[in-house]
Amino acid sequence: MSAIKYWLWMSTAAKLPPRVKAELLKHYGGPENIYNAPKGELKRLVGECEGIDILEKRDMAKALRIIEKCNSQGIDIITVQDAAYPDRLKNIYSPPSVLYVKGKLPAVDDEAAIAIIGTRSASPYGIKMAKKLGYEIAKSGGVVVSGLTKGIDAAGAEGALMAGGCCIGVLGVPHELAKGKLYDEVAARGALVSEYPPDTEPYKAFFRARNRIAAGLSVGVAVVEAPAGSNTRLFAAEAAEQGKEIFAVPGNADAANSVGTNELLKEGAKPVTSGWDVLAEFQRIFPHKLKNAGNLSAPVKPAEEPAPQKATKKDIDNKKNAEYIDLKKQLEGFSESQLKIAAVMEAPSMHVDDIIEKSGLSSAKVLAELTLMQLKGCVTQEKGKRFTLNIKMK
Repeated sequence: MSAIKYWLWMSTAAKLPPRVKAELLKHYGGPENIYNAPKGELKRLVGECEGIDILEKRDMAKALRIIEKCNSQGIDIITVQDAAYPDRLKNIYSPPSVLYVKGKLPAVDDEAAIAIIGTRSASPYGIKMAKKLGYEIAKSGGVVVSGLTKGIDAAGAEGALMAGGCCIGVLGVPHELAKGKLYDEVAARGALVSEYPPDTEPYKAFFRARNRIAAGLSVGVAVVEAPAGSNTRLFAAEAAEQGKEIFAVPGNADAANSVGTNELLKEGAKPVTSGWDVLAEFQRIFPHKLKNAGNLSAPVKPAEEPAPQKATKKDIDNKKNAEYIDLKKQLEGFSESQLKIAAVMEAPSMHVDDIIEKSGLSSAKVLAELTLMQLKGCVTQEKGKRFTLNIKMK
């Protein structure tokens, strides 16, 4: 307990930038030495910055109140020196010195944890795909990491819970401000994690700061929907800097909510449409944890099925008709732009520049549509930006 109180004392300066906390810990070797440093030395070392005056006061009363509050709220306190603190998180830039945890934090370093992120203003398509990914990742042995904010983040967490899986919710506020059914369910089936002690006043920068924790707990990040200039792009950039794998769910080329995700695909993010698309990248690392549960969907209320129709001989008695029906089926769901692209891909291994020239579409449009066609299995990409159409156009 004596060591914990010094960590908690340091955490009372919530607005102190993580970089400054890391600098102080490196210089002094631990929070107890920081507490015992001569008066005024901390400010001389790091200069004027928000939160440093709180540390200079050396007031231990709040740290002791935090311990009482955590006990009353059922919050576990994990410091960076504890065995339960994930090594994966220690390796990020400016790791949080204290984690406040509700629920049971899994052995994160042994899990294929995937952060599912995206816009708060999600479309029905985005919500559907986020739930699908969360559900399939959990069913296949992975753990979902989520910020639990409305939209994509919450949908990903809900999908994991529907599958009976584990979810780690990373908060940008202290626990008492995270209220609602979803938070309770995540704490009951996984863990809610915050770096902010009880009674901390909310601060706008906290939500940006939590990105580094959510990314740090994960081995990969799946971006479902991200408009241009979205904070989701900042999260993905943070994760990429940490060396995490970045995945993105393609969206319509002209959809505002998919501008950011489609840009990520152009920049090298891996296109995914299922949870296993994501987890397959980590199967060699976690061979005993991960197993392909198939391309599933989160359970929804079943729609009423139409009465079955009798097949007639006319539908199947002509080979030419069968080929036509098969071609029609393959082209179902193609956009006008995709049909244009398919029509000009007359030869195998066509260079993307030739496809752009023949189709008359912009390069950005062609690249985005080719990515979607790849995911449908209608196009194969080869070396040297060459593509082959897998459909015989007749």
